[in-house]
Amino acid sequence: MLKTSLTHPDILRIVARAGHHARILIADGNYPASSKRGPNAELVCLNLTPGVVTVAQVLRALLSAVPIDQVNTMGIPADDPYARQGEPPVWNEYRAIIAESGASLKLEPVLKWDFYRQVESPDHVLTIQTADTALWANVLLTMGCRTG
Repeated sequence: MLKTSLTHPDILRIVARAGHHARILIADGNYPASSKRGPNAELVCLNLTPGVVTVAQVLRALLSAVPIDQVNTMGIPADDPYARQGEPPVWNEYRAIIAESGASLKLEPVLKWDFYRQVESPDHVLTIQTADTALWANVLLTMGCRTG
């Protein structure tokens, strides 16, 4: 029986063999997971129905189980109409989850096309496709290392 809140067997298998600097993408329901991923990445689909599950739910579970060095969101290009609305509301939810986890991490946006390039790197080991309907909800985690 596991003590962590992360219990998905495939996700646990992938993160258990990943190392420092490995990248995990938690993709929203609009992310093109079939075509935008690294050559070493596995895809786990958790998109049951719109809104189930969300990126925030997966983020909370991963932070309970995996050391993380960096948390990036997909940044909104200045010419995108959504950019005029300010930050997506879901980003504040991510900040709250990060704080709850006890991590001293900062949520850092990476512009959309740079975000895609980071995901397509050989360090990308896992995409977790959610059914999150929030816009600009993608999160890219960079794994840390055990310190004890």
